[in-house]
Amino acid sequence: MKKLIASLLAAAIVALGVVAPTAVLAQNAPAAEMKKMEMKKDEAKKDEAKAADAAKPEEKKADAAPAAPAPVPNKGDVAWMLTSTALVLLMSVPALALFYGGLVRTKNMLSVLMQVFVGFSLVTVLWSIYGYSLAFTEGNAFIGGLSRLFLNGTFDPIKGEYSMVGTFSKGTPLYELVFVAFQATFAAITCCLVLGSVVERIKFSAVLIFITIWFTISYCPIAHMVWYWAGPDAYTSADVVDKVNATAGYIWQLGALDFAGGTVVHINSGVAGLVGAILIGKRLGYGKEVMAPHSLTMTMIGAALLWFGWFGFNAGSALEANGSAALAFMNTYLATALAVLSWMFGEWMVKGKPSMLGAASGAVAGLVAITPAAGNVGIPGAFVIGIVAGLICFWGVTGLKKLIRTDDALDVFGVHAVGGITGALLTGVFNAPSLGGPGLPADWFSMKPGYPGILDQFIIQAKGVGITFIWTAVAAFIAFKIADLIVGLRVPEDEEREGLDTSSHGESAYKY
Repeated sequence: MKKLIASLLAAAIVALGVVAPTAVLAQNAPAAEMKKMEMKKDEAKKDEAKAADAAKPEEKKADAAPAAPAPVPNKGDVAWMLTSTALVLLMSVPALALFYGGLVRTKNMLSVLMQVFVGFSLVTVLWSIYGYSLAFTEGNAFIGGLSRLFLNGTFDPIKGEYSMVGTFSKGTPLYELVFVAFQATFAAITCCLVLGSVVERIKFSAVLIFITIWFTISYCPIAHMVWYWAGPDAYTSADVVDKVNATAGYIWQLGALDFAGGTVVHINSGVAGLVGAILIGKRLGYGKEVMAPHSLTMTMIGAALLWFGWFGFNAGSALEANGSAALAFMNTYLATALAVLSWMFGEWMVKGKPSMLGAASGAVAGLVAITPAAGNVGIPGAFVIGIVAGLICFWGVTGLKKLIRTDDALDVFGVHAVGGITGALLTGVFNAPSLGGPGLPADWFSMKPGYPGILDQFIIQAKGVGITFIWTAVAAFIAFKIADLIVGLRVPEDEEREGLDTSSHGESAYKY
């Protein structure tokens, strides 16, 4: 009777789902049978565990995310950089050619156009053959290697693939050919800037020889020292920061800031121009005859086109269409306008009248000084740099020029070297976040902002300026001397008096 009642109760419990059937059976099974059931349960659990372990690799494979595709250039960045390249080309031909051409006498206008036009073309070819490789590939701290001779490796015609370079943001590449073209325009205009110091008396053949040598031994090494680094994507961990830094150019390793060419372009060309002016000597009649600009209209047009093209020069140096480009753009716009005003008012006070030549020169002074600072300072820095540049460069072409007593015909040293030095040094001051600047990365792995301090950064900037000044002075002396030994630097006196348009090129800019 008791067994019957227990069975009925068990059946009711199972039906209600309160206790599992195996548990109920176990209560009523003999001990031996219970033991067998427990052993079977243990074996079943072991089998389930083995099956689960065997399935884990498959689950991991199924759960593993596919490898991320390599980043590709942003089309907006590419479009902006192609536009910037064209804008910088405009700065040389025709902008610089017209600016310089308007400043010389009528009989030498065409010779200046010729020197700039052909010089720009020559450097573009040299850049594509070996210049880019020497400036922007890994070598040592002073010069790059030869891995990109004739732009080798920038495009694979079999695979249809293009090589990439880094920008200033991780995972944001740019087609290397775009970077090559952009930097080619910088190299070309730098060499043409030098010529302003020696116009109206230098042989055309000497121009070509000088440019070839100076470009090779001055521009390429300085560009490498200041601008070459492996790019942000090379900093894959904190452990490799020092190792990657060691592959960069010497001035870059020092920590000197040069956003768009205060040292590479302006100090480099300005000092070289001064050396050339000293070696070639003064123009016939200098200081005795009137040598006024023959067309300030041309000079003003050239200055306006330079201002326009300089947006590509400075904002393009961000290498991306981003906030840094916007900051560089606005700083360039503002500092130039301020320099126009400060030069004009300074001249007005000293000479009694404001001149168009002064306003145009002030624009160039502002553009030069803001170049190293463009994306490295905030708006407060642009205000100060613009005002200071106009005044100090006005002094550079008046008071300083008298002290040096050299016929720097178009004031390349007074504007480009003096303005470049001013901008480079003030960059170290106004990069400070406390003065509205963006600071600089503490390291390129963490990308965290940092700043060593105003005095420390100023000293670093001064070192970069000093190295550039000495290097280009020596290189220019060598280049001009070699040109002098091969063909002579200066045209004969009768050809100089006649004018280089007809005596060197058999043409004239104007028909009378």
